[in-house]
Amino acid sequence: MAGATPNRRPIVGLVTACCHWRMSGGEELLRSRGLRVTRPRLAVLDVLAAGGHLEVEEITRRVRERLDSVSTQAVYDVLGALSRAGLSRRIEPAGSPARYEARAGDNHHHVVCRGCGEIADIDCAVGNAPCLDPDIAHGFEVDEAEVTFWGLCPTCQTRRSADD
Repeated sequence: MAGATPNRRPIVGLVTACCHWRMSGGEELLRSRGLRVTRPRLAVLDVLAAGGHLEVEEITRRVRERLDSVSTQAVYDVLGALSRAGLSRRIEPAGSPARYEARAGDNHHHVVCRGCGEIADIDCAVGNAPCLDPDIAHGFEVDEAEVTFWGLCPTCQTRRSADD
């Protein structure tokens, strides 16, 4: 699929035709999860399917490029609905605003650069979901473990070496 990388599998392939928003499978995808099909939902899916770990402000900016008008609150509402339906994933690295991505439901993890905040996907650390089993689950049925690795990206490593 265009735009896909080995670690990033977009949920849907998007097709834009003329002035009309059409998603190849997007409408069916929303309906299959019990969600109404709306232009803001299709536009947010479109933005997320392009990849990345995006803050709400960036998603809103990109959605506004596609639609005449949409409020930031409407984008928050769409993201909440998509996350609850399993069509997007919300991550919150410590000290960073919430970010959203299309890659959901596969129990992958993230690595975050301490220097610039860049985020990259890491497939399950070891074995199948939930990757980690707690010693004591306190009666919970654990189905996912969220792991965040921290370090320096290649660009920040180079910058650090140049500063030394």
